[in-house]
Amino acid sequence: MQTAKAGSAGCTRLIGKTAVIAGASTGIGRSTALRFASEGAKVVVGSPAREQEQIDSLVQEIRNAGGEAHGQAFDAADEASIAALVNLAADKFGGVDAVHANFADLGVIFHDSDAVSVTDEVLERTLDVNLKGMVRLTRHAVPHLLKRGGGAMIYSSSSASIIGENTRPCYAMAKAGINALVRHGASKWGKEGVRFNAILPGLVITPEKAHSMPAEIQKMALAGGRSTRLGEPEDIAAMVALLASKDGEWINGQAIRVCGGASFSL
Repeated sequence: MQTAKAGSAGCTRLIGKTAVIAGASTGIGRSTALRFASEGAKVVVGSPAREQEQIDSLVQEIRNAGGEAHGQAFDAADEASIAALVNLAADKFGGVDAVHANFADLGVIFHDSDAVSVTDEVLERTLDVNLKGMVRLTRHAVPHLLKRGGGAMIYSSSSASIIGENTRPCYAMAKAGINALVRHGASKWGKEGVRFNAILPGLVITPEKAHSMPAEIQKMALAGGRSTRLGEPEDIAAMVALLASKDGEWINGQAIRVCGGASFSL
């Protein structure tokens, strides 16, 4: 099994666990699925129907390496498809122990201008997918986690939720809503063993971004940061795996920055 970090080789923290990664075709989600499988978890991966080929390829890669995986298309704006994704994990593997909510509509972000000029269409689409979709997934995942006696809900948020940019307010509001959601979830279900946490990634250079982002921009980002390198999808996957494992049992209700020191507490 391909590992997300060299140090993860031989790690078996997630043997016997079943995980759902909603938003797994590329980048962080794909790396998370591989990391979970490398640590022994059975995984169900989902992404929009237009990315079915990538999902099928990911499932096959995990299976070829000896892991167990299933994939299914879902639409974060559609209640039934989200329910079907979670139920697939329960049906195929007997339950759900961890969920990584890692989806967002990143196409609409190019029209997310400012609070005065942004249209209702952009606002509604952003909130419908990036925030309400997270609530829909929570609605269907938590009952399964409770049946297992507890588990982990892990959300991909963003540093945009806290830094106050002069653009893309709808995206930032949706991500800030995720941070609020994890605090609510921890307060409501923490005593029943369900942990809720969000990860706020810094600049993560996915394979796609490595080709599309000019090299000089990457150099500027590195020069202005506090780390020896830029982020990689595997850096986020490592934190997701920790939060899903016994090592993360005492972490609950947190918005955790994994950013190479790019942002400090406000």
